[in-house]
Amino acid sequence: MLGAAHSNSAEAPSRALQNLIDDAKPGDTIVLEDGKYLGPAIIDKKLTIKGSRKAVVTADGKQTVIEIRSNDAVIQGISIVQQVAGESSAIVVKSDYVSLENLSIETRGFGIMLRNADRGMIKNNRISWSGANNNEQARLSKKNNGIDLYDSHDNLIESNEISDLRDGIYLENSHRSIVVDNRIYRSRYGIHCMYTNGTLVTGNQGEYNVTGAMIMGVRDAIVSDNSFRKQSENVNSQGLLLFDVQTSLIDSNIVEGNRVGIYMEQSSDNRLINNSVWRNFMGIQFLESGNNEFHNNQFISNVIEAEALESSGNRMENNYWDAVQGLDLNHDGLSDIPYAINPFYQQLIQKTPAYQLFFQSPSTMFLSNLFMNDRDSWATDAFPLMSLPSASADRTHPSQESRAYMRIVSLILLIASLTIIYKGVIRK
Repeated sequence: MLGAAHSNSAEAPSRALQNLIDDAKPGDTIVLEDGKYLGPAIIDKKLTIKGSRKAVVTADGKQTVIEIRSNDAVIQGISIVQQVAGESSAIVVKSDYVSLENLSIETRGFGIMLRNADRGMIKNNRISWSGANNNEQARLSKKNNGIDLYDSHDNLIESNEISDLRDGIYLENSHRSIVVDNRIYRSRYGIHCMYTNGTLVTGNQGEYNVTGAMIMGVRDAIVSDNSFRKQSENVNSQGLLLFDVQTSLIDSNIVEGNRVGIYMEQSSDNRLINNSVWRNFMGIQFLESGNNEFHNNQFISNVIEAEALESSGNRMENNYWDAVQGLDLNHDGLSDIPYAINPFYQQLIQKTPAYQLFFQSPSTMFLSNLFMNDRDSWATDAFPLMSLPSASADRTHPSQESRAYMRIVSLILLIASLTIIYKGVIRK
């Protein structure tokens, strides 16, 4: 085991990390004492480099701080500060079986890039845009991704915290990766999968992103047990966006407080089961998506529960809708009356957005009940659940106080709307 010399002087010069690497033999462990180390550095032999977060590696304006070209390399515990914006990166990996653990990365470019790098592990790292420390403002388009994979397969990305970057975790042409238990916030897409097969996305949390997860051009994925909340500040915000997704399983996710909970476009032959969709403006939206199975999901307190355009053959049944008025004659827990989602309100506000003021007003609900145009094309649950499954009740069902609050808010909006109309008439 090799140790780096340490000085107590605050003005001690940075040591060149490359010199320590060149002096080490394959298989050695380099322990970095607290202090500053200067890159860029290339790891071209099997090494372990580790230390504490007070061991800080920078590169004084160079594009990449550390590049890994050797299989089985390990970096653990240290801090890396990358200072150049654009296509630069704190760490670039171009080899297999690389392990990156417990790192603190501040970057103005990418955090970690994998290129043709298979079967690695990226775990327990903290990755952030360095400008956030100084309250700097920059468009998401001017930033880069926290963890970025291209043509890199069978990697484990686990328990990382990523913030203030463009996409938190980006996978392109990278198959069978496992993305588990990561937390991503204040980014564009929390998790972004492009043209991947067999990807597992599970147990992740996304908050205050434009979109919690963007799954595009994907086959045979499993997206399960994730929580995507509060993606609502952008007009295009979704909790979970599925575009051109085939033969995949979307299971037991929570999408709450988003502009659109789940959005599906040009996606078919997928199973969506056991998802909790609540307090979104739009619960679920289908566009040109057919032959999907949609069972045992819970829809609670969404402004608009569902919409389906040019989407046929979707098998929707046994879901819980808090607005359903069903009838269960045989006591099997399922309504004998299908639940058709009325598109009246959605069509109304598309033509005249100001009518959102009349959400759940008596007049809007009355007109909605009269609207029967193209009823055969409405999204319809053939056998909706009569009550919320007990396993989901505590997690998803709003309290009586919450229901009362929503009724009060609706009443206030109605009074405000009538006041505006009344004053407009008086002025005339």
